[in-house]
Amino acid sequence: MRILIIEDNPKMAEAIRKGLVEHNYAVDVVATGFEGEEQAVASAYDVIVLDLMLPDRDGIDVCRSLRRRKISTPILMLTALSDLEDKVTGLNAGADDYLTKPFQFDELVARVRTLLRRGQASESVVLRYEDLQFDLGRRTVERGGKPIRLSTKEAALLEFLLRNPDCVITRQAIAEKVWESAYQPSSNVIDVYVSTLRRKIDREFDRPLIHTVVGAGYRFGYLSSDTGADSA
Repeated sequence: MRILIIEDNPKMAEAIRKGLVEHNYAVDVVATGFEGEEQAVASAYDVIVLDLMLPDRDGIDVCRSLRRRKISTPILMLTALSDLEDKVTGLNAGADDYLTKPFQFDELVARVRTLLRRGQASESVVLRYEDLQFDLGRRTVERGGKPIRLSTKEAALLEFLLRNPDCVITRQAIAEKVWESAYQPSSNVIDVYVSTLRRKIDREFDRPLIHTVVGAGYRFGYLSSDTGADSA
């Protein structure tokens, strides 16, 4: 899951970024409204965290402009203003939720998760595929009842794979959802992380779950003999 933070306070932006990364999200940060709008249009995000008061324009204007440009990404607006009128204005501009500063980080994460679940109300906090399960709330992974320790980025990669089982996933799709905008297409970092994740969740089990699809990307799930994928 990829999140864009539009926040001009460096300490606040870094605190939010660091916390969300620890919860397995890929995060990009920009400090101005115009840059944030263009970033949101140019790249696919799952949630936008938008500060109301920015140095070049206010968040209301950014929100309205994004909606006019048909960007439907859920927007969580942050503000130090607590008046009901200000919240109503933000929601009327197209924001999906509103959080008043100062706030507890756990509340921000909960609101982000709520926005991510919209349209997927039946989704559990535990993602499962056969004998593999990932508890998103506790951030624990097990396969066949055996705990598996993953790094933050490995966990984010596994979550994306679990959300897209039994289909070919390109490296570009992984880059867009799991890596930040600083990712370089010429880098082999995705292949390296897939390889380490594969060792952790497949090595001691008879049926591998992560497979390379030559010339296309990867496929997550059990395979029949005629899929053309390679588990090596």
